[in-house]
Amino acid sequence: MATTIKERQLMEKVSKLYYLEGWTQNQICTKVGLSRPIVSKLLKQARKKNIVEIHIKDETVHTVELERLLERQYALTEAIVVSDSDEFPGATRRAMGEAASAYLRNKLPTIQTLGISWGKTIRSMVDRFQGTETPHVHLVPLIGGMGQSHVEYHSNQLAFQLARKLNASSSYVYAPAFADNKAMKAELIKSKDVAAIMEEGKKIDFAIVGIGSVTHDTTGLDMGYLNASDIASLEASGAKGDLNSWFFDADGNEVSHPINDRIVGANLDRIRRIPEVMALAEGEHKVPALHTALRAGLINSLVTDERTAANLVNVFGDR
Repeated sequence: MATTIKERQLMEKVSKLYYLEGWTQNQICTKVGLSRPIVSKLLKQARKKNIVEIHIKDETVHTVELERLLERQYALTEAIVVSDSDEFPGATRRAMGEAASAYLRNKLPTIQTLGISWGKTIRSMVDRFQGTETPHVHLVPLIGGMGQSHVEYHSNQLAFQLARKLNASSSYVYAPAFADNKAMKAELIKSKDVAAIMEEGKKIDFAIVGIGSVTHDTTGLDMGYLNASDIASLEASGAKGDLNSWFFDADGNEVSHPINDRIVGANLDRIRRIPEVMALAEGEHKVPALHTALRAGLINSLVTDERTAANLVNVFGDR
């Protein structure tokens, strides 16, 4: 049925009062002399006939859509995408840390053994985490120490700090992340303390990891455990990225490389067996490595920034 000019004018009037002036429907009833059911019907008709169009102006709308696309693209348990921010250096990483800590907090009632790797973004998550009481949780570092520099990013240190905030217990890997050679690694993992940690790793039901790239932007160069020649030889071996410092190929399998031979920590096969692995990854340079890890099923929950998420969707979507 066609709307008369008088009916349209009435729809416009009540819509302006309701949506623009903030009047209640009862106030509008008094103003126009109509019952509330009729006013409610006029408001619905105004939307149906496009007299009123509602648009959500929210910077999170795009990120929510990216989350939906990533979850579908990679069959993820959860994708969390934060808006990029130039408010101050590290603002995006801080936002990722807050988002990851909120997600972890919601998961805590179901977690018994929590594995934690190393890195700047994981450190941000630990820093942003608000204290709580979860004495039933036990933390296990996923890898040994990274030397004497940047100790604040080490797995042992992050496990210690998060355990304090959770009022939980924690174990520690009393070994370097990288042994000097394969023989030394063999001796280390046979030692009582390290062997006990490796056994605890089999009980992890939730793990927090980072993703590294095989580029000159990788944190490994900043930390000093990789150099330019290492990057070149890793590229030559077919490495596409790393997870918990284990370098993987285009299929998500460990590459044959001397660096992998020396790592003291949970390998990719062990990490694949963990029920939920949440990765924190920031930066467009990590997109190829992140895509490979996601496609290979190494991780099933993701916290990332808007640019990285958009690149994953735009470059690798529908493949």
